[in-house]
Amino acid sequence: MESNKRTDKIEVNLGEIFGLLLHRMWMILLAGFICGAVGFIYSNFFITPQYQSTTKVYILNKQNSTSVTYSDVQLSTTLSKDYEQLVTSRYVIEGVIKQLSLNETYESLVGRVSAVNTNDTRIIAITVTDPSAEQAQKIANAVRDLAAQHITQVMDIEAVNVVDSANLPTAPVSPSITKWTLVGIVIGIIVSIIIIIVRYLLDDTIKSSEDIEKYLGISTLALIPMNHAEDQNSDRRKSSHNNGNVMKGLNDAKSKIFKS
Repeated sequence: MESNKRTDKIEVNLGEIFGLLLHRMWMILLAGFICGAVGFIYSNFFITPQYQSTTKVYILNKQNSTSVTYSDVQLSTTLSKDYEQLVTSRYVIEGVIKQLSLNETYESLVGRVSAVNTNDTRIIAITVTDPSAEQAQKIANAVRDLAAQHITQVMDIEAVNVVDSANLPTAPVSPSITKWTLVGIVIGIIVSIIIIIVRYLLDDTIKSSEDIEKYLGISTLALIPMNHAEDQNSDRRKSSHNNGNVMKGLNDAKSKIFKS
């Protein structure tokens, strides 16, 4: 019996919470709209757009100068991780900074350069991220050229061939204004729902006779209605009485002045 009562209570509470959320739906939607607008404005006006330019190189280690064997292909694929590390080495990155006269350090630039061996192929994709599209293209090409020289020297391979030159990006990759707006809307809705539910759970005031029976276990015999009209008339009578006293005091003061 106790478990059934508890289950009924939970169902009633969940129903009340659901009804409260429906009643406050305008507030929830308003909070979502405001937070979404904040996310849109912040991503559109306060975050610097970032552009990405990618260039690709083909690396093949030849053991035989006349033909490419299967072992050459396997070895090149195995060494692809080494090539990725060489692309972002200090020698290459600092060489690019010096060549392009960039006003930044190795740590700041290497964080915006990535080298990835896609799908275990012999192709290395070098990607550079920068606030300027033209600068991203220049840096990507410079990294590719210096990395090709460095790889041929360190790994003692024949050549590093260019598959794709660095592209000139036409649109930023970040920030995503749509993503920021949607995240803002979701955050606004979730936060408003949490606030409404918490305020409901913390509100222990008695609002009806059902609340008295539910929380105090006391049956109500009768309800005394509040006559708001009577209260308003009483307030008006008090106000008019006070105003009359004030006017009487002013008249008495005037009469004394004239007599004097």
